[in-house]
Amino acid sequence: MPLFWKPYKSDVTAFIEELRAKKPTLEQEQRAGRALLWDKRVDLNAQAEFSEATVPQQPYVYQTKVQ
Repeated sequence: MPLFWKPYKSDVTAFIEELRAKKPTLEQEQRAGRALLWDKRVDLNAQAEFSEATVPQQPYVYQTKVQ
């Protein structure tokens, strides 16, 4: 190993580290944003009712029903 060797740091890693240094609340803001849409409890009863209420679709939607 050379005397003046330093580990490689990619541009992306350097950018992320710089961004985190400039804005220390970034991770908390990301978690809050994720909680708005994704971190929700699933109501299994409502999901079961929804799946029971769906009507099966015919293979080709635009064709009239032939009996």
